[in-house]
Amino acid sequence: MNTEVIKIDANNIDENKIKKITEAFSKGKLVVFPTETVYGLGANGLDEEACKKIFVAKGRPQDNPLILHIAEVSQLDELVEEIPDKAKDLIEMFWPGPLTLILKKSERVSDVVTAGLSTVAIRMPSHKIAREILKDCMLPIAAPSANISGRPSTTSFRRVVEDLASKVDIIVDGGRSDVGIESTVVDMTVDPPMILRPGKVTKEDMEVLIPDIEIDKAIIDSNSGEVPKSPGQKYRHYAPKAEAQCFVGDLDKVVKEINKRVSEEKSRKVAVLATDETVADYKNVDLLLSLGSRENLEEVAGNLFEMLRSCDDNNVDLIFIEGFEFKGIGASIMNRILKACGGKIIFGL
Repeated sequence: MNTEVIKIDANNIDENKIKKITEAFSKGKLVVFPTETVYGLGANGLDEEACKKIFVAKGRPQDNPLILHIAEVSQLDELVEEIPDKAKDLIEMFWPGPLTLILKKSERVSDVVTAGLSTVAIRMPSHKIAREILKDCMLPIAAPSANISGRPSTTSFRRVVEDLASKVDIIVDGGRSDVGIESTVVDMTVDPPMILRPGKVTKEDMEVLIPDIEIDKAIIDSNSGEVPKSPGQKYRHYAPKAEAQCFVGDLDKVVKEINKRVSEEKSRKVAVLATDETVADYKNVDLLLSLGSRENLEEVAGNLFEMLRSCDDNNVDLIFIEGFEFKGIGASIMNRILKACGGKIIFGL
């Protein structure tokens, strides 16, 4: 497949390019486009055959549901059976933005999108380019992250090309995604609502509206065996090619333990993902990268996937990663790190 690249400036959007993308969606083609979270691999969410192509391009298991992206709240009317009052409150406060809501699906939504579930995941992105595309086509666009299944998600055009060139019809070059981790996913079909995947919109943010909102245990325990209602729940995700281990506890002890383990590695190429506060404390590391400052966890979230992919670029064999507190966006970062490590985490340092 010949993949066409369309470059769009978010501050000076070319309507003709938007029309071309809309036409591609209407013809059942695959288009990669930027969102504020990560790049998405999109197809017309009402076209079963087009949605099936997403799974093929990504190598994605068919029992892993897709998220529908919309431009207007009014589009929910044909996609869901009902919108609970608590969902309306979250929509009013956080849409457009990095929040996905799981609702009871209507008959209009294909089982291909929902992986046979009676629920559907929907969000309204805030990224300027994504919004222009969605407004112009007024179709619900099914779009998981634009990466080979299991690999770290893509936050830049360059990384999309690495994974999906020749596998999709169009790749939109819209610069770097701002948030850097996928949207928060909340199941609104249970009471109290439950967070199935943490993201930039945190539990603390939503407690203002829903004080009793809960977090699914599968966020920490990836071996819960539950049928996934949300992308990223069941399979190993966000994973670099190398083995990865995460260390959580007193920061001085974490640094000491990682340095000890680095010194013991005689034959493997080792990378350390540190932070600005500790990067100078590591010695004799083959690849030393900083995720950003612990005082700015949004920066850390934005850098995480790119740093994991940099480890792949440098063909490392083993990655040691500093952990973060399971609070606020730190919980979202740790969810991605745990998935990347396949659960290999050292607590209590």
